[in-house]
Amino acid sequence: APRRQGGGAAAVAAAYREQLWAPRDWFSLWRTNSRLAAWHSLCTREGAGPAEPFDAGWHDYGMENKWAFLEKGRKLGVAVSPVLDAPALCVKHKNEEGGLGIHFFKNALAGGDWILQEVMTNEPFVAKLLPERAPLSTFRVMTASRLGLPKDRRGGGPGVEAVACVFRAGRAGAATDHDSILFDVDVETGAIGRGTTNMQWYRLGATNCALLGGRVRWAPPPPILEHPDTGRAVTGATVPGFRERVAKLAEDAHAKLLPRVPMAGWDVVLSAEHGACLLEVNLSCNFFRGSFDEAKYVGFINDYFSYCETVSDV
Repeated sequence: APRRQGGGAAAVAAAYREQLWAPRDWFSLWRTNSRLAAWHSLCTREGAGPAEPFDAGWHDYGMENKWAFLEKGRKLGVAVSPVLDAPALCVKHKNEEGGLGIHFFKNALAGGDWILQEVMTNEPFVAKLLPERAPLSTFRVMTASRLGLPKDRRGGGPGVEAVACVFRAGRAGAATDHDSILFDVDVETGAIGRGTTNMQWYRLGATNCALLGGRVRWAPPPPILEHPDTGRAVTGATVPGFRERVAKLAEDAHAKLLPRVPMAGWDVVLSAEHGACLLEVNLSCNFFRGSFDEAKYVGFINDYFSYCETVSDV
């Protein structure tokens, strides 16, 4: 961004050129990952003619469905978040009467539309980094698989590897960690680095438009080292057993559940009740501003786009 490059017309031109030809902001990278998922899934769809249902033939991309993901994970022994073993639940308001305030939820286990699960809490290490009343806070692990390419295009190295991780440190009073500070995590050591945010990108209205002199900057905010709700340091902490409990859990799940999908974003939780487990997987995935090897990423994306070009009808 211009401010980081010293200001002036040359800096503005350089920033514009980068954003036009080689954007590196988190949203542009998200769009690239989403385009790869869309194109690759279309190119590799199996045996789905005009008469077939829309959801037929998408092979590993079916794991985007939360229930399909949990069901396959349970079957293959992957550590996914537990589901309540009850056909249905009845939820009543404690004061309403006359048939009001009563709701029935049929469990997906019994063919219903609802995934019924207990509410989990953060394990002690994670909880110490957070304020009281913080939500369950996840580690977003990005994994990359070369197993969606033909064997002669895969090259050397691991078939699946973790390439980035962000700790989403939830804010006090939030229901989920969608409201959080995003702390970079080293995928090899589990060391927690500097934090940042992306919530400012979701603010609407003219008063928030940077082009109109609004409050939201195009450039990233200054690095965050402490949780703003507590003042306690988060940067510098190291997640115990990170490689085995978090990174390898995501890598193994990618290899078992959706090896042909190029990139996946896993929501890994370290819970007090069930230890390390996977909440869900996202296939149009977002780095959430985590750091990664950019040259390796560009080569990976190029390999998949080149393959799609050779087999695509569109």
